[in-house]
Amino acid sequence: MAQYLLCSPPLRGHVGPIMAIGRDMVSRGHQVAMLTGAAFADSVEKAGLEFEPLCADADFDERNPETFTPDLDRHRGLALSRYQVQQTFVRPITGQAISVESLLGKREFAAVLADGTFAGVLPLLARPRSRRPAVIGLGTMPLAQTSVDVPPFNSGLSPGRGPVMRIRNRVANLAARHVIFRSIQRLARDLVVAEGGALDGFILDLSVAFDRFLQLGPAEFEYPRSDLNPNTIFAGPVVAHHGQSQVPPAWWRDVENDARPVVHLTQGTLDNHDFSQMVIPALEALATAAVRVIVSTGGAPVSRLGALPDNAIAVEFIDHDLLMPRTAVMVTNGGYGGVMTALRHGVPVVVAPGGEDKPEVAARVAHFGVGVNLKTRRPSVERLADAVRVASSDPAIGRATRAMATAISAYRPLDTIAGTLTH
Repeated sequence: MAQYLLCSPPLRGHVGPIMAIGRDMVSRGHQVAMLTGAAFADSVEKAGLEFEPLCADADFDERNPETFTPDLDRHRGLALSRYQVQQTFVRPITGQAISVESLLGKREFAAVLADGTFAGVLPLLARPRSRRPAVIGLGTMPLAQTSVDVPPFNSGLSPGRGPVMRIRNRVANLAARHVIFRSIQRLARDLVVAEGGALDGFILDLSVAFDRFLQLGPAEFEYPRSDLNPNTIFAGPVVAHHGQSQVPPAWWRDVENDARPVVHLTQGTLDNHDFSQMVIPALEALATAAVRVIVSTGGAPVSRLGALPDNAIAVEFIDHDLLMPRTAVMVTNGGYGGVMTALRHGVPVVVAPGGEDKPEVAARVAHFGVGVNLKTRRPSVERLADAVRVASSDPAIGRATRAMATAISAYRPLDTIAGTLTH
């Protein structure tokens, strides 16, 4: 029986798929510990894993943004992106590194599997391979990897084609590293060095630092890179179950017997503190449409939505394997896991991208033709109504979405991960 350590920041969208990986590893006879936030202790243990808590400096509660992004409302555009990267990705490095080092001092692990944003493994990766276990990255968001073929991550720009676009990409990537994220790069380097490591590359290129990097999404939803790092493997999306009941809710039979198409609305589990951004305008946009609307609040109280239209139902969580086969369109703020779930079921998406990696998800949705990118986190009622109509009726979007679902069905992510651990 081999022992493995899983590491994730305390964010549900990251914890979910990694916990599912751990559950599968346990079913294959391994002993698995998971290092993450205290809020997930019960879920981790129910999945059959050993829970290990992040130290306080690296733990925060995504349900309370004040605990990790207290100045969020003061930032817009690139400044917002820089602030979110700093607070959720870079500042936790010290606490993450201390937590990992503490566990490695007590136990011997065959490998460490860390979320692609868990930069606290950088000090560990700086050691010679003979003095540490293998460190494998797990990509739970669009691939962040600088390339001459793509613009900077977090820009939300499409890659374009031809020599002019490649020149644009080179210039933009240099600007991202040496101007826009210069202060973030300096902070990350100082924190990593303080914990005995080194940061030679760009902090947003963390994916290339791992011994191997398993992207938990299909290659068909990623921009082609002629210079893709050879450590990168596209494993396909991992289905995350967050412990919600698999028993259909009492009202589900009414949905099944309703001939109207279902439109699913969600702002995910992180950016779900202000439903006036997208969910409430979408409810208004669809109030008189011949559709059934189902909202999942991602754990936020349903009462925050106010009065619902007659054609809408709202719940905190719902089993997507139950919902998606019945769904015509998903309207979302662009969480990677949610979009992967929709596309796995062949459901087109309308994206009103929020912060973090969401503009990158939205850009890929438009680039691959599997939905509509509204390019704003606060779309108007009119734009939402039009986007749902287009996503549900455009033949090209339908073909692209079905093709994406077919491509995703060919992946066997858990088998790929298991195979990687034995080589």
